[in-house]
Amino acid sequence: MPSDLPVFRSRAQAFDDLVLDAVERLERLWARELANVDFLVEDVPPIPAGVPMTETIPFSRLETDPAGKPRIVVYRRPVEIRTKDPEEMALLVHEAVVEEVANLLGVEPESVDPE
Repeated sequence: MPSDLPVFRSRAQAFDDLVLDAVERLERLWARELANVDFLVEDVPPIPAGVPMTETIPFSRLETDPAGKPRIVVYRRPVEIRTKDPEEMALLVHEAVVEEVANLLGVEPESVDPE
């Protein structure tokens, strides 16, 4: 029996959707290059012991998993803290994903997504 109640989306689920939207857009442009890249969302980046809290906290990171496969991680809480509304958050997520894809491909971010 279908419900007339609205579907509740948590902040984390909504953030995951923003990352997925950004990734899907780039995969249409760079399907072959991104075919073996994993995209992940984590709440916060790991902060190594001894790093002063005055250091800038990243929005994302390009890394390699233990098997040598590239992955791009987007950090939810730093993005949420630095944005005021959903549109600004979507833009920052998109920019973070574009920047990491550019790092992976060795090109300028403007060439990854000209828009």
